[in-house]
Amino acid sequence: MATETNKVRTKSGMVTSNKMDQTVTVLIERTVKHPLYKKYIKKSTKIHAHDADNKCSEGDLVKIAECRPISKTKSWKVVEIVKSTN
Repeated sequence: MATETNKVRTKSGMVTSNKMDQTVTVLIERTVKHPLYKKYIKKSTKIHAHDADNKCSEGDLVKIAECRPISKTKSWKVVEIVKSTN
């Protein structure tokens, strides 16, 4: 029997909104090389993440992990607050 290890995808980003109950919006930025001009471009993605304790505030740097779908738009959860603004 082979043992399967499930690797959980994690990302880090900045909280841009915490106005929803138990949900935060996390902005994830990455740099991508342009295929023709070879210049690095910033691309960003907004992800809704589950914050069960409502501890996150705007401007916090958080680490999120992929989980089962919690709602229509939420399939990530906040693992830890790396840097707090308070």
